[in-house]
Amino acid sequence: MNDLIATARTFLFVPGNRPDRFAKAAASVADVMILDLEDAVASGDKDEARDHVRAWLAEGHQAVVRINAPGTPWHDDDIDAAGGPAHAIMVPKAEDRTQLDAISRRVSGGIIPLIETALGIVQAAAICAAPSVVRPAFGSIDLAAQLGVDHQSHEALHHARSSVVLAAAATGRAAPIDGVTTAIDDEARLRTDLDHAIRLGFTGKLCVHPRQLNAANQRLTPSHQRVEWAHAVIDAAAGGAVTVHNGHMIDRPVVLRAQAILAAAKQTH
Repeated sequence: MNDLIATARTFLFVPGNRPDRFAKAAASVADVMILDLEDAVASGDKDEARDHVRAWLAEGHQAVVRINAPGTPWHDDDIDAAGGPAHAIMVPKAEDRTQLDAISRRVSGGIIPLIETALGIVQAAAICAAPSVVRPAFGSIDLAAQLGVDHQSHEALHHARSSVVLAAAATGRAAPIDGVTTAIDDEARLRTDLDHAIRLGFTGKLCVHPRQLNAANQRLTPSHQRVEWAHAVIDAAAGGAVTVHNGHMIDRPVVLRAQAILAAAKQTH
């Protein structure tokens, strides 16, 4: 499951207190389903949601579970319910590697830290370095609220997004997952957000509605032109020496980029 999480393009949130949506979400084109016990569930519904998630996982279904953050009244119960059967745990408000290490001792799967606070951004490399981390995710809405900026502003959150990309690369983790686009019915906005994130180095997207999945999967899948370019680069570099292709120097970093494109394309077929 960690390999799937590391390469997945789309992650669809489903409220944990809506079991009527679980099967439909699992059958959707989302690469990964996230059963949410945190923001999507009101405080009075946490116990019920936990029971539904526990029952779904007990039937052998695959899912990531977003638990409530460390320090909240529901955190420990969430881990007890989902830590064993869940294939991975998403930890919101990730700020401290020691907290992730403590959680990892109680869960059987990997961890996706949701980096969505100023302290989390500052500590991003240390967070990603935790051995249990498969891949980080970026939370734009909570961070924007803390900073007092518009969560839709690419400029305001540019540095924060790039910090998460750099942290993932520096620690050898899979490229990060970008935060949600709240405009559910605005595909143009979704595509703009995706293009911006991809340019920065993100390779996945958190989605809040099934209508967002097709566009996200399409944008996050290497285009035919990029795949052709990658094949041409690999062929040109077959001799092992620095060479030139279409007027551009081809050396090891370019070859690595081409290999990454082909690996991403392979995962989607």
